[in-house]
Amino acid sequence: MTTRGDREEDVWLSDEQLAKLARADEMDDLHSPVPTRMISNGEHMPIAQTAEQKRVEHRIADLADTVGRRMGLGRRRFLAGTGGVAASFLAMNEVYGQFFDVDRDELYQPDAALPNAPPRDLFVFDDQLHMVRSSMNGPHVFLAFVQGASAAAGSPFKKNPFQPEGQVDELGRPWAALDPQRAGAAINSESLHLSRFIQDVYFDSQVTVGLLSAATLGVFPPGDPKGRPPVNYTESQQVVNLTARQTAAIRNFVNRISGSQRMLAHGQLYPGVPNLEFMERQIQENHPDSWKGYNIAFAAKADDDPNSPMRRWRLDDEKVVYPTYELIAGHKEQLEKHPGFFNICIHKGFSPSPVDTPEMGNPTDIPKAARDWPQFTFVIYHACWGGMVPFAWSRPVLDDILAERNHLNGVPNLPWLTQFGQTCGQIPNVVAEIGSTFANNVVTWPTVCAHMFGQLLKYFGEDRIVFGSDCVFNGSPQWQIEALWRFQIPEEMRRRFGYPELTPGAKRKILGLNSARLYKMRAQGGVAGDGTDGLYKALPRDFENRISVPLKTLLEYPGLPQDKLALARREYLAAGARPSHTRYGWVHTG
Repeated sequence: MTTRGDREEDVWLSDEQLAKLARADEMDDLHSPVPTRMISNGEHMPIAQTAEQKRVEHRIADLADTVGRRMGLGRRRFLAGTGGVAASFLAMNEVYGQFFDVDRDELYQPDAALPNAPPRDLFVFDDQLHMVRSSMNGPHVFLAFVQGASAAAGSPFKKNPFQPEGQVDELGRPWAALDPQRAGAAINSESLHLSRFIQDVYFDSQVTVGLLSAATLGVFPPGDPKGRPPVNYTESQQVVNLTARQTAAIRNFVNRISGSQRMLAHGQLYPGVPNLEFMERQIQENHPDSWKGYNIAFAAKADDDPNSPMRRWRLDDEKVVYPTYELIAGHKEQLEKHPGFFNICIHKGFSPSPVDTPEMGNPTDIPKAARDWPQFTFVIYHACWGGMVPFAWSRPVLDDILAERNHLNGVPNLPWLTQFGQTCGQIPNVVAEIGSTFANNVVTWPTVCAHMFGQLLKYFGEDRIVFGSDCVFNGSPQWQIEALWRFQIPEEMRRRFGYPELTPGAKRKILGLNSARLYKMRAQGGVAGDGTDGLYKALPRDFENRISVPLKTLLEYPGLPQDKLALARREYLAAGARPSHTRYGWVHTG
């Protein structure tokens, strides 16, 4: 009988439950790069290995033995290399469907993965980046979500923060690691500050140009659990993750030290006549490259009462929002140096509560606003995904798809996203952005992700979809770039629902070329962080030493952290170490 023993401090299961379990590191003889059964951190009871997971495991083992023997490698040695990753993708495709581009040649030669990997000359424009000012410590919840179960060891998060109790994702996992490179990484305030941000975006990913956002979210006073909505933009700027001035300053710093335009910056939308003064000040002082607004944020001032709270807002409110549009439209001179100045980027989706209104993310306010303001391009962030479903948890949507219920005009009804595509896809100045919508589904809900991509391609076409990563909240953007480049929509799904193919050409457009057109930038890839000459130049490795005292002061950060964990990992890999693929937790013996 299995007992708590030396694991008592990290187990919350009863002895009766433990009798049905075994330690994952003792049960796992395969050590595949991808787990093949649910692993519990000791807090929840894992389900037994499913029939599909057994098929995946047996197929990975068969490939490892067969190919490893031909290469003179043992199973463990083979699975620790790139061939093991290929074997995992191949096995998953055989069992679950063709979701990932992988060739059998990758089993034998590491270089064979290059045709399916993101090309070196890929131009990547990440139009949704985030970081926080250095006096703030979070939010850490998204990093924990992306990191997976390994986050439990070194953070307050002991379970998937978005997982409804007892549920698992499409592949049978309660807490999948979306970004394997973050396994074991520390989750702390430094993870979201300037130094880590630059490392993750410009050194650890292929991002060529990034667009820095700042959310106008938050209640006042800062950190008060009983806080109220701000009454004006001054209070709001005290609680946002980055102020408008900080956002512009970070852009200026990155571009100065790189000697090229590697970063753009959003201005912050505060609708309402009383907020026009702050909007004008942003234009004169910060020169935004485009604008970012949050319907769900308490950011609109609808009256002249200095003590009334700001409120949520909708895009087509002629009294509250249209004066703000008029101010932006009146500054055509900004287009000369900031060609994306008329891009109105709007957060819609990932609603914090199940309320079906435009203020919370429903797209019904988009058509009128887009038609009334044809000189603007409305870039709808998250593509309205995630209304009326558990936050970042797509199980109800997958259940509807598998049961073939809840269709809208012949396709699965993905909450708000399908409606968005069908009502706005033919409006030429509306663009769909996929930040977090893609990231939260591609690894955990690939069937949902395939329908999401299929519908956006069907209704918007490949020229009006843009990539954003929502990083560094989601870690480095690289894992998303690689996942998108490999991802495909199964042929049978395309045939049945009339979805276009997600071709390499379409992926290049989505990952960068479409945003380059929106911001009138030249699309030249192959220089992001590799030191080669070109239009976009690499940031210097000593960027930390170049952060001036005034910038540190503005960011409310007296010093920058030394990322000793990342340094140790680089030294570990440079020494030729191979991953063990050992999991620590509990698995069901059934």
